[in-house]
This record gives sequence, C-alpha cells and structure tokens, in this order.
Amino acid sequence: MASGNKVVWGLSAAAVAAVVILLFVFAGRKTAGQQYTVINPSRGTLVETVSTTGVVEPRNRLKIQPAIAGRVEEVMVQEGEMVEKGRVLALLSSSERAALLDAAKLQGKDEQAYWKSVYRETAVLAPIDGQVIVRSIEPGQTVSASDSLFVLSDRLTVTAFVDETDIGRVQNGQRAVISLDAYPDIRVGGEVSHIYYESHLQNNVSIYFVDVVPDSIPSVYRSGMSANIDIAVRERQHALLLPRAAVRVSGKRSEVLLEESGGGGSGGRNVAVITGISDDDSIEILGGISDSARVLMPDASFVLPSEKDATNPFMPRRKKKKDS
Repeated sequence: MASGNKVVWGLSAAAVAAVVILLFVFAGRKTAGQQYTVINPSRGTLVETVSTTGVVEPRNRLKIQPAIAGRVEEVMVQEGEMVEKGRVLALLSSSERAALLDAAKLQGKDEQAYWKSVYRETAVLAPIDGQVIVRSIEPGQTVSASDSLFVLSDRLTVTAFVDETDIGRVQNGQRAVISLDAYPDIRVGGEVSHIYYESHLQNNVSIYFVDVVPDSIPSVYRSGMSANIDIAVRERQHALLLPRAAVRVSGKRSEVLLEESGGGGSGGRNVAVITGISDDDSIEILGGISDSARVLMPDASFVLPSEKDATNPFMPRRKKKKDS
C-alpha cells in the first residue's frame, strides 16, 4: 500500500516539475521575443486635462406664466426664435373678455368688432433678451394663471460634473474644449466661469457642478444635450516628452530602458527618471535623461506567430496528410 502511494506521489511530482519547466520555457521565449523600438525624446507643448461629462443648460432659464386666466388669442413667436426684452410673445383674452366676445359673436360682426376695440387683449411680454426654448401654447387654448406659456433662455452654457478628486485642480478662467455626444465632430472652446460650493452625490460619488461658458453657440446646441468637457488644468511649453509606453512606473519610481552604447542588439539598462504632467499619449520628463538619450520602447505591433511558435504542447499534434 505504501509503495502505491510512493508511485502516485512520484507521478504528481513529475507532473508539477514538467509544468514548471514549460512555464520557464514559455517565459524565456516571451522575454527573448520582446521587440523594442529606439526613440529619442522630443520637445513640445503638453497640456494636462481633467476630462468629464456634463449637460447643456440655459444660464438663466425663465418660465413665463400669464398674469390672468383666459384664452390664447394669438401666439407671436416660434420655438427657437431670438427675442428682445419687451417683445410681445402672445395675446390673451381674460375669461370675462372671452365670454363677452363669444356672446357678441352671436349678435353679428359689428357687435364683435366693437367689443374687440373696447376691451383689448392682454399682452405677454418677454422679460429679457433671449431665445424661446419652450412654447407650450396654441391659439384658442384655455390657460390658468399657473400654466407655463413659454420658457426663455438668455444664453446656453455647459454644466460640467467634476469629481471631488479633481476639483482641486480646476479654477475659474481655465480653458476647456466642449463636444456633444450628438455631434462629436463639433468642438467648441470655452472657459470655466464658476465652481459651485455645494457637492452633489452622483452614483455614490461626490461631484461638483462647474459652469463652462462656450466661446460661441453652434446652431445645433439644444438644452439638455449631453456634453464631454476637457478642462486644461496645467500646461508645459518646450517640455521634454516621451510616449507613455516608454516609461515604466512602479509605485513612486519611474524608469526607462536606455540602449547600451554601441547598440547592435547588445541590450539596454534601466535608468530612473523624474516625470511631470502627462496626457493620454505623452509624459513629461523632468530629469534623468537628456534630449540625446536613445530610449528603448516596447514594440506593441502585432506579429503572427510562426507555426513552430504557435504549437501548444497541451494540445494533440495534427497528423500530416500523406502524399497521395
């Protein structure tokens, strides 16, 4: 019985040893097959951004309600139209005037015309210069004093939702780039104009509202549209730059692989570097290498493996077809 256990244990140990050997073989192949591209640092402008989402909203949104209850006689504006302060938006008849005109109509056109001239309509005026973004009435409609007739907006702006971990880097006056989910190809510059003091909980994360005023308002902008905002929080001119893929970061240590003198596939050596700001593609190098450094960057291009390298030792080999 003991000898049987020894046999089983011996087989298990042999299997583990075989797996370990195979892992070393494949690890060795991967290391030996790593390809590198030699690059030099470049000089350029680097902008660090805080990227977030937001929504297009009116800066001042005014809901216009009638001073009286009654009937809409005429609507003078269309949705989307720009209006000046004091412009007549609609004409209303009070409930008493509407009843009187309906009764006069039965007496004939002359009677109706008389009461129209004596008992004038009530005008609904625009309180500000702006755009009509909502028109919710039509002629002949009966309205109460609590109904909303129009909504005016003086200017469309963008409210960005900035995470609390990023809000410390955002300041009034910083430049931003705005794009819309509906029109991603239209990019508009803007400026941070106000950072709200109260946080809001969104998906269990504290965020702060940040007003970003666009430099111009394209005609396709509509209130409620989802926006993507990139706020430039830091900028470096004439910075020493490397692709992010060329810098290996481990904890607080950053390093690059430099080509050994002479090149020719003699390998490389790791050199610690001091990094600064970064964007999606590049990272700033503050110290550790010079402009003339020859940096080895891992080649991420995809190469099809050869038939020999593609062989999986855990799968049965294909039988070659015999020549007919």
